[in-house]
Amino acid sequence: MEEEIIELLNEKGEKEEFHIIATFGLDENSYAALLPVGEEDHDMFILRLEEDDLGETILVGIEDKNELNDAIDAYEELSSENLQ
Repeated sequence: MEEEIIELLNEKGEKEEFHIIATFGLDENSYAALLPVGEEDHDMFILRLEEDDLGETILVGIEDKNELNDAIDAYEELSSENLQ
């Protein structure tokens, strides 16, 4: 499967490209695991997928540490299952 590339604004307002490595569900939420293009040694980002007022899918940072840890655990489990 070919990885999708998206463009997001970083905290400085500059455009950055990211590979969407995986999307997955956990409980009632959906998440995306992202990796900056050209920075394969960089940390993975996990963002929550939500719908805006127009019904468009948007990526939202996860502020709740428990939710983030659960999403990380779910991604790691998904990744290890795919390697077996």
